[in-house]
Amino acid sequence: MNGRNGNHVQRAFLVGAHVRGEATLFDTDASLDELADLARSAGLRVVGRDQQNLDRVNPATYVGSGKVAEIKEECLERDAELVILDDELSPAQLRTLERELGLTVLDRTALILDIFALRASTREGALQVELAQYAYRLPRLTRQWTHLSRQAVGGVGLRGPGETQLESDRREIGRRMAQLRREIDQVRNLRGQRRRQRRRQGLPTVAIVGYTNAGKSTLLNLLTSANVLAQDNLFATLDPTTRRLELPGGKQVLFTDTVGFIQKLPTQLVAAFRATLEEVNDADILLHVADASDPLLLLKVEAVEQVLQEIGAGDKPMILALNKIDLVDAGALEQEESNRFVRRPATVETLRDKYQRVVYLSATQNVGVEELLAQVEELLLAEMVVCEAVLPYSAGEVLSSWREHGLLESVDYAPDGIHVEGRLPRWATGILDDLQP
Repeated sequence: MNGRNGNHVQRAFLVGAHVRGEATLFDTDASLDELADLARSAGLRVVGRDQQNLDRVNPATYVGSGKVAEIKEECLERDAELVILDDELSPAQLRTLERELGLTVLDRTALILDIFALRASTREGALQVELAQYAYRLPRLTRQWTHLSRQAVGGVGLRGPGETQLESDRREIGRRMAQLRREIDQVRNLRGQRRRQRRRQGLPTVAIVGYTNAGKSTLLNLLTSANVLAQDNLFATLDPTTRRLELPGGKQVLFTDTVGFIQKLPTQLVAAFRATLEEVNDADILLHVADASDPLLLLKVEAVEQVLQEIGAGDKPMILALNKIDLVDAGALEQEESNRFVRRPATVETLRDKYQRVVYLSATQNVGVEELLAQVEELLLAEMVVCEAVLPYSAGEVLSSWREHGLLESVDYAPDGIHVEGRLPRWATGILDDLQP
């Protein structure tokens, strides 16, 4: 169920607020622009917006009481059917605003969860989204509830798990959440087994991360012919996709496309998507794809950095891929016949100064891919570590793999086995696991 009910498209009014003195990544206008994109991704029609600067958040209505009256009048004039606030509201604030406005009220978190429910196309994604929705809805069980087994209807904000009778079904929701966690843990264990298998095979992993709609799926499709859905839409794809690719030097590598990040990413999603985000944590290097043509490029790069820090992946080796370089204003960008860009916008230069490895590319125009793959290969080799091992004479495949992926500095054939010293990329040290001379 999206924002359409039959042929009817729900009409949404957006509200943002900024507390004076409170540091925010985006200003209120930019954040509301993004909220409008989220609303349209959910199938809604945005019919208006309003905002307010506050000394402090109103504990009852989030915005001031006078602003609530103005919003109500504007919604009546625009025939709005629901109001969306650009922050996460408390249960009390949602209840009060709905009573004062006489309309359905959603907050930013509910909207993002709804989009995730719409986009989840695999059982794993559906499990994770359902758990996140229950974690969000449990303290908000107040309005008109139906039994858990009956799916909620009526539009955005009600997609996914159904709402329940307030008191008696809290325990049922708790049981369902526990069951979801068990099933997700099974998925997590399966993913862990697959990662360990990759290690034994000596296959490095590159996790493609970035702000939503930066072109990650388009890049994966270009590199590996993965046929992943790639749309000009926020959160077009949720489920991670992993594909094998041969680098220019002949080495095999796995590229994994991951869910896009966003500012004010709901904590419920971070917790529920732990199994998926572990793909980022376990990757050997990160490929951070950013939209070079986005006016908010620097802010969105910073937002991705914040999420990476939150999930414990902030210190991983990284390549910054500035995508959509073909869309950068031609007056600020010159291009040689070789398709190598020589003069870049000031914001792009800022990132060049900050990041050690920056690649300029266009996934739609097939520009910059060779340089990107060369950078991936170079960074993987730069992560090599010193290793010593005594290999049994039956481990010829391990010795061949060492020659293929690393550097052999000495090989001594002794009675107790093959004494080997050299260097291996961190991702390839798994070939030495469980070896006995």
